[in-house]
Amino acid sequence: MGRRRQSIPALTAFFMGTLTPAYGQDAIIVTAPGGSADMDDARLLTAQDIAALSGPDVLRALSMQVAGVSLSEAQGNAYQPSLVYRGFSASALQGSAQGLAVYLDGGRFNLPFGDTVNFDLLPDSAIDSVSLRDSNPIYGLNALGGAVVVATHNGKSAPGLSAGLGLGDHRRTKADVAYGAAKDGRSLFVAGQVQRDGGWRDYSPSRLYHGFADMGWDGARAGVHIKLLAADTDLTGNGAAPVELLAADRAAVFTHPDRTQNRLLRGSFHPWIAVGAASRIEASLYVQTLRQRTANGDLADIAPCATDSRLLCLQSLDDETAPLVGLTGDVLSVQAGVEDYGVFNRSRTTSDGGGLLLQFVTQAELFQIGHALTLGLSHDRASSRFSAETELGALEEDRAVTGLGPILRQPDGAIAPVGVDVQSRATGLFLWDEVALSSRLTAEIGLRWNQVAIDMDDQIGTLLDGQHRFRRLNPGLEFDYRLAKGASLRVGYAETSRAPTPAELSCADENAPCSLTNFFVADPPLDQVVAKSWEAGSDGAWQAAGWQGRWSIALYRTAISNDLLLTAAETRGRAFFQNIGQTRREGIEAHGTARRGPWSLDIGYAFTRAQFRSPFVANSPGNPNADEEGRIQILPANHLPGIPTHRGLASLGYDAGPWTFKADMHAQSGQWRMGDESNVDRKLGGFARFDLGAAVKLGRGLTAYLDVTNIFNRHHATFGAYSETDEIDLDEVPGASDPRANSPAAPRRILLGLRWRR
Repeated sequence: MGRRRQSIPALTAFFMGTLTPAYGQDAIIVTAPGGSADMDDARLLTAQDIAALSGPDVLRALSMQVAGVSLSEAQGNAYQPSLVYRGFSASALQGSAQGLAVYLDGGRFNLPFGDTVNFDLLPDSAIDSVSLRDSNPIYGLNALGGAVVVATHNGKSAPGLSAGLGLGDHRRTKADVAYGAAKDGRSLFVAGQVQRDGGWRDYSPSRLYHGFADMGWDGARAGVHIKLLAADTDLTGNGAAPVELLAADRAAVFTHPDRTQNRLLRGSFHPWIAVGAASRIEASLYVQTLRQRTANGDLADIAPCATDSRLLCLQSLDDETAPLVGLTGDVLSVQAGVEDYGVFNRSRTTSDGGGLLLQFVTQAELFQIGHALTLGLSHDRASSRFSAETELGALEEDRAVTGLGPILRQPDGAIAPVGVDVQSRATGLFLWDEVALSSRLTAEIGLRWNQVAIDMDDQIGTLLDGQHRFRRLNPGLEFDYRLAKGASLRVGYAETSRAPTPAELSCADENAPCSLTNFFVADPPLDQVVAKSWEAGSDGAWQAAGWQGRWSIALYRTAISNDLLLTAAETRGRAFFQNIGQTRREGIEAHGTARRGPWSLDIGYAFTRAQFRSPFVANSPGNPNADEEGRIQILPANHLPGIPTHRGLASLGYDAGPWTFKADMHAQSGQWRMGDESNVDRKLGGFARFDLGAAVKLGRGLTAYLDVTNIFNRHHATFGAYSETDEIDLDEVPGASDPRANSPAAPRRILLGLRWRR
C-alpha cells in the first residue's frame, strides 16, 4: 500500500496476533494525529494512483477515483477549485465554509486566517500518497466531514531520476524533475515543477512554481527527516459569467481582472525514537510563511447623483442612495471621460506561523485485552496581518476595471479600508485506542479536547478589536468486525467541531458587511460549529473467473449545529457570515475494482443529500424569485447549493507491452446555484465528462504520452450563481437579461509530452 512513512508497525503486529513490533529502517513520519489510525475505512491513493499518464495530479486523481469528491471551480480556474467531499468543502475561497481538515506531513495545511486550503501550493511531483478519512475527533478543527491527509516522498519511497515535459493548447506547458536516493539509512529526495497556462478563457493566464526537498536518516530504533517546500503561484480566475454571454462566447469573462498571487515557504522536522520494545515517540514540527495578494475588478452601483450630477453616489440594493466618499471624507466627483464605474478591490494577507504534533504510540495488554494506544498533543499558532482597500474604478469597453485613484470610505462602513492584526492559537489533546475485544471484534475509541484563542487588533479603528475563545471535548467510537474471507463490517459515531475563523468573526455584521473579495469590517460573536456523525459500512475482496478486486460501501449521516453561511448584504458585492442553525448531510458511497492481466476497471457511485434543517431569511438580490427587497425564505429540507446529489465514475485501463491506454468518465447530477438556497429557481445542469489517454514506451526509460480531457467537448459548468446583467452593456448579447451566471468547465484540451525515468 506504500504507507511506510505513516504505518505503525505495532498496529500491523497487533492485527497479526502479536504485541511486539519489529522496527526496521523504513521511514516513520507521522502524517496526521494518530498516524495511520482509522485507516481501515479510508480511501488511500498511492503515488501510482496519483500519477496520470501526463504526470502526477492530485486533484484530478481524487475527482476521478473517489466518487464522493467533486471539484467546484467557482473562480473559473482549474488550479484553485473547491474540493467537496460528502457535502463539506476545502476551498481557497474565504466565503466557503471549511468543513475538511487538511494535513501535510503531520502539520495543518488549512491556512490560519480563514482555514482556507490552497491546493495550488501542493507540489504534485513530491506527493507519495493522499488519503480521505472519515469524520473523527482526533483530526481536530474543521474535520466536520473528515480529513484529507497528504504525505510526501523521501529518497527510499521514490528512488531514481525522473523528468517530464508536456506541451498543450492555449500556451500550456508542464515540466517536472525529481531525484531520490537512499543508502545506509540515509536518504535524499528533491523535486521541482513548473506549470504555465495561457488559459482557455479570455484574460486568464496562470503560472505555478514548486520546489521540494526531503533529507533523512532512518535507523532501527530512531529516525529523523527534514522537509522543505517552496511554492510561488500567480492565478487568474475570472469567475462566473452570465449564461447568455457564455452562449455567445464560451471563453468570455464578465469583468476582469481577478488575480491571486501566493507565496509559501514551509519547513518541517520529523523525528521519532523507540521507547522500549513496543512503544515510540514521534513528532512533526513545521514553520511557514505565506504572502497572498489579490486584485479584483468588479461592478458597483456607482453613478452620478440624482440631486447633483457632478457628484457620485452609491446605490444599495433597496434603491437607497448615499454620496460616494473618499478617504479624506469628501464626496467624490464625476470623472471626466468615464461613462461606467466599477471598483478595484485589493487585499494583502501575511501569515507567519507553525505548529507541533507530538504523540506517544504504544502496544499494551490490560486484563488480557490488547490495546494499540496513541496519546498526543498538537499546538498551532500564527500571526496574521490583513489589509484591504477599494479603489474607484472605470469600467472599460472590454469590461476590464482600471483604478482611478480615490480610495473609498463610506461613513456607514459599507465600503471602507481594513487593517487588522490577528494572533491565533489552537491546542488539542487527543487519545486514540484500538481495543481488541476478540479475535474479530475491535473497538476504536477517539477523544480530543480543542481550545482556540483568537485575538484581533484593528489597525485603523477599534471595530475589529476583540478576543474570542472556543473550547470543546469531542468523542468518537467505532466497532469493526472482521468476517470470513477478508470482509469486514463497521459502525461508528463521532463528534467534531470548528471554531469561527478570524475572517468570519470580522465579517459577521449585517449592517457592516464585507466584500466577497476578502474584506472584513465588523466583529460580533459567532458560535462554533458542531457536527455529530453516524456511519456504517463494509468492505472486502473478491475473485471470480480469473478476475480479482475489492469492494466497499459506506452510509453516513452528519447533523451540524450552528452552521455558518456567507449571506449577501444590501450593498452589491458585500456579504456577511451568520450562524443559520441546523443543517444535515447524509448519503451513501460505493466503490469497486476489478483486475485481470493487463485489464483494470474501477467504478464508483456517491449519493449526497445536504439540507437545511432550520428556517431563516437571506438576501439574494440576483435571484429572479426573490421578493421586492431581494430576500429569499429558506425552509427546512431545502438543499444546500453547490453540492451534486448523484455522482458516478468509471475508469478502464489496459497496460501491456509498450502500450498503455486509459479511459475515464465521471458524471454528476445538477446542483442548486449559490444564492438559491430556497431552491425555487432551476438547477445548474448535470454533466458527464470523458477523458482518454495513451502512452508508449520508446526505450531507454523514455515514454511518450497523449492526454485528452473532455474528449467530446461537452459544454458544462461546475458552479452557478447570479449576476446583474441589467447593470452593464453586453456588446456580445444586446438586451441580455438572464441573471444566472456559470463558471464554465474547460472544453476539450490536449497535452502531448515525454516522460523519462532511470
